[in-house]
Amino acid sequence: MEALHQGHRERLRARFLAEGLDAFEDHQVLELLLFQAVPRQDTNPIAHRLMRRFGSLSAVLEADPTDLASVEGVGAQTAVFLALIPQVTRRYFLDRVRHARTPLNTSEAAAEYLIPLMAGRAEEVFYVVCLDSQLRVLYPALVSEGTVKDALVQPRQVAEAAIRHRAAAVILAHNHPGGTAKPSTHDHQITRHLVQTLGGIDIRVVDHVIVAGDRIYSFAREGVLPAYESRL
Repeated sequence: MEALHQGHRERLRARFLAEGLDAFEDHQVLELLLFQAVPRQDTNPIAHRLMRRFGSLSAVLEADPTDLASVEGVGAQTAVFLALIPQVTRRYFLDRVRHARTPLNTSEAAAEYLIPLMAGRAEEVFYVVCLDSQLRVLYPALVSEGTVKDALVQPRQVAEAAIRHRAAAVILAHNHPGGTAKPSTHDHQITRHLVQTLGGIDIRVVDHVIVAGDRIYSFAREGVLPAYESRL
């Protein structure tokens, strides 16, 4: 039986090397991943159990490690390995963009940077992407995790992050996990507040981008980004 499993593993690995993942079914992708963490078991039943429990490949990879470990055949070590994958993917894409030093001077360029930054996050997060004078990324500062509310997105905290990373400009960004990218009334309110706060210390808000999966809403592109109003 072990030889049969090993033969299946080798065939699946050879197929991946020859074809890539495009023609693989989701459970087969998961099975291939499980090869790396489960060395001497038939991973096909485990992959199917995970798919039945969580409903999709992305849901498996975004699941809490404790929930993953409770599935028969998984365990703590395999759960950590699976939970690591979306985070490594996010770091990979961010690293590519960071080293390319591409200016985030269009909504398309911002989307290319921000969609991977938000990938695999089940909770809402709010970032202040600190930019230099040429709109190249200096640092993505995470200022809030959880529901984006006034109590969690503090203007002082946003300003401190921008100053600390010597930003000439910023892009505000948060996600709507499981929802649409359309901004709420609160999203518009916090944008106005932060534009005024940062404008008062001579830091320009270039855009506020909401990410929902592979879709974005850009305040600048839609023409609804507030202008800074000096009180002098």
